[in-house]
Amino acid sequence: MNSSRIKLNRLPLTALRTFEAAARLLSFKDAADELNVSATTVSNQIRKLERDWNCKLFIRKTRAVVLTDSGRSLSGVVSESFGHIKKEIESHIGQSKRSLRIGMGPIFGRWIIPKMNSFQKKFPNIDLVFEQSQRITNSEMMSCDIQIDWGESDSWFGLNSDFLMNVTYSPVISPKLFAELSDSLHDISPTELLNFNIIHQYDFSEWRAWMDLSGFHELKVETGLTIMDSNVALQAAIDSGGVALGSFPFVDPEIMAGTLIKLFDIDLQPTRAYHILIKQHTNPNPDILLFVSWLKEQVPLSHLTK
Repeated sequence: MNSSRIKLNRLPLTALRTFEAAARLLSFKDAADELNVSATTVSNQIRKLERDWNCKLFIRKTRAVVLTDSGRSLSGVVSESFGHIKKEIESHIGQSKRSLRIGMGPIFGRWIIPKMNSFQKKFPNIDLVFEQSQRITNSEMMSCDIQIDWGESDSWFGLNSDFLMNVTYSPVISPKLFAELSDSLHDISPTELLNFNIIHQYDFSEWRAWMDLSGFHELKVETGLTIMDSNVALQAAIDSGGVALGSFPFVDPEIMAGTLIKLFDIDLQPTRAYHILIKQHTNPNPDILLFVSWLKEQVPLSHLTK
């Protein structure tokens, strides 16, 4: 009895790890391959456990091994214990990396990516994977942990929708094209915009709505260049390809840098807005909550009103 107690005072962790692999795989050879040791080493370590504890853990057959009742009982305890140790190391000691997959459209990505340094400094153990995604309408279309999408609050079936921000539209133009229009912003009239190429995104509806808001609803804007990618449409305006409806706050950096000029203080606010979409989890991933909280802090106060 005293001899057994002395032997159990120091648990043979290496041999137990070997036993766990052999019990899980039911093969000394496969356990040896997994642990990068020889099959003889595996066999010797398990024989020593059996000898020290005076119990048989495996029944050896010609091409396989089978757990005894004692081996099966020990296997359950050892596997669970090693699992708890691994989880503890990953969660608290090792500070292992976690990752979130975030889907968004191109114009939103252009705006938020330059701000990501602050998130990475605040949460260095969360890796973010950004995916450019098309608009979705239901949970089956969502492949990411978080989706940033554009629409009405009830546009998505089977998803939790959280309002993020409004946008506004107003004409923007490159300094080069602006110099051809006038020497002063105060001299510009919406009618003069038709002297230049009108850049549309997707269709003509937004330009028509902005012209109605400005009071020049009789002007026809169903002409010009139509671009489906909002980033490409913005770049076309920067490159003096025409006059575009800038989406604010997404074009604020270009306005501040002087690569684009906002022509009028007439802002069109559509009924649709940006929302954060999350699958309906029973227990939400805490990393998702951290990212959502950080994301909301990046939105200018002027765009927070529903």
